[in-house]
Amino acid sequence: MTLPATPPPGCPAHATRTSLYDEEFAANPAGVYARMRKEHGHVAPVELAPGVNASLVLSYEAALDVLRSPQTYPRDPRRWQANQPPDNPVMPMMGYRPNCLFTDGAEHARYRSAVTDSISRVNPHALLGYVEKAARELIARFSRNGRADLLTEYAGTLSLQVFNHLFGCPPELGERLTAGMRGIFDMVDPERANAELTAAMLDLLALKRRQPSQDVPSWMMAHPSRLTDEEMLHQLVLLMGAGTEPQQNLIANGLRLLLVDERFAGDLAGGSLHVEDALEEILWSDPPMANYSAGYPYPAADLMGARLPPDEPVVISFAAANTDPELGEAQRAGNRAHIAWSAGVHSCPAQGPARLIATTAIETLLDALPDLRLAVPDAELRWRPGPFHRALAGLPVLFTPVVAPVTPVPDQTGEHPWHQPVRSSSIPTAVTSIPKAPNSAPAEPRRWWNSLAKWWRGQ
Repeated sequence: MTLPATPPPGCPAHATRTSLYDEEFAANPAGVYARMRKEHGHVAPVELAPGVNASLVLSYEAALDVLRSPQTYPRDPRRWQANQPPDNPVMPMMGYRPNCLFTDGAEHARYRSAVTDSISRVNPHALLGYVEKAARELIARFSRNGRADLLTEYAGTLSLQVFNHLFGCPPELGERLTAGMRGIFDMVDPERANAELTAAMLDLLALKRRQPSQDVPSWMMAHPSRLTDEEMLHQLVLLMGAGTEPQQNLIANGLRLLLVDERFAGDLAGGSLHVEDALEEILWSDPPMANYSAGYPYPAADLMGARLPPDEPVVISFAAANTDPELGEAQRAGNRAHIAWSAGVHSCPAQGPARLIATTAIETLLDALPDLRLAVPDAELRWRPGPFHRALAGLPVLFTPVVAPVTPVPDQTGEHPWHQPVRSSSIPTAVTSIPKAPNSAPAEPRRWWNSLAKWWRGQ
């Protein structure tokens, strides 16, 4: 085929592509987004991995256009996938799976109903109680040391424990699942990671078939949509992908912001801006899933002046769209119109639990260790490379050691309480059993649970 001597205006296929997988991008994605906006406007040509081309949507308006137009930008990647080499490192993240992320229309509605109906059975009060209990037990492991890596010792471990509990997953099986998912996100031997993830998920499915319980997989198996084992596998991979890696990054990134940003640092001593504000700031400016949610136009499509090749992934940059200069601060302040949870029919079905888990995790830690501070300058924190996530490699902190033992919160709701109504009186009204560090300024207990219902609904 002979290419035209002069490429069509705005054609990403003929422009210099920006790498989204190297250390340079990981260290300063905001700067890379700004440069791409200046050079390309609403849509920029990128590489997700060496030789893996995509168009990255940078503007808020263009992102909503794609997310709300599944007819123009369908989610099924199989036409694109058919022309990719078998060792394409992004395939475990972007290759077709029969789940509600990679389908449209009636098929998508069937899958999504099984997911949303099962997640809706999670009782927020019981979830809050479990997360706080697990958080306090983790804090007790390192509170005597005066230092910790909050990513590995807290945010990552807590996210895994909550996932295991909601999914009725034995700890050793959960560790196998998490190791596979992390390898997929980091694109470190992703083929093997995907195989390990699949094997572990099949073991979980076999366990739930033998021993159904009050947990999300068992509810999905009993759902009227009558999912096959293959369909179950891929819905659970999707839920796990959203519930472990992005969840730990939301917690860790929120903690970092509270520790380094003077607008929030006062919250450690009872300032006026709170954890919910910090998390919304993260979701606006540095969402844990930075670039994802691809559509595959066929035939070619035009998007705000850019010509998009047929079948090539059109990836949404949630991070770039949320920080689009055309929005202005007034449009961002005090609202949740960001698209960190995506938008349209494919918006995240688990954002309520995700908000509650992150808020509870951060509040419990700050109440336990009120003089928490970074162990290194913020500029020395390292970010993990990868095109999809915004993920710290570590979050080292210092604090005054807590000599007295932590008193665990009693589990008042049973082993699997998610389907049972819980009296509001069973939710603790202050975090008091972990002693505060000596000589630390007293802080009034945070009454964050008073807004639990609104926070759960994302209001």
